[in-house]
Amino acid sequence: METPYEITTLTRTDQTNPPAHLVRAPLGPAEIPPGVELVTLPDGRRTLAYTQAPATAPPLAAAPSSGVPGWAKTTALLAPTLGAGIGAGGFGLSYAAPGVIAMTNALWAAVALIATGCGGAALLLGRWRNRAPAHITQNITAHGFMSRAGGTINHH
Repeated sequence: METPYEITTLTRTDQTNPPAHLVRAPLGPAEIPPGVELVTLPDGRRTLAYTQAPATAPPLAAAPSSGVPGWAKTTALLAPTLGAGIGAGGFGLSYAAPGVIAMTNALWAAVALIATGCGGAALLLGRWRNRAPAHITQNITAHGFMSRAGGTINHH
């Protein structure tokens, strides 16, 4: 049995059939959302309509203002976490300190080894070069006062 509902609609007189692109396939019973029913309009057309107001949750009461701003509450909640993180970091560094000192000593030893190796290589390369001193002779001649000088250089 259908419940009669009074529905007022604006009737268009300029167009009796809707355009083809507005015609939709009817919904099946399972597809109709709650609160919507199939109703018959006064002109005999059947359509879907809301028959009752949709059930909504009652509005939540606003929390009483405590006078403390939100950023202060957030900061107060994050402070113990931040403090615990800093404490854990300090605790970890205290355990890691002997290893860090050992690593710095090892790095300094590596730097000393590299410096010694470079110095030794420079000395060896200097000794392996030709030890004979270069014999260079230079002959310069000039003919007269304020004349142009010419010369030769000989490597032996």
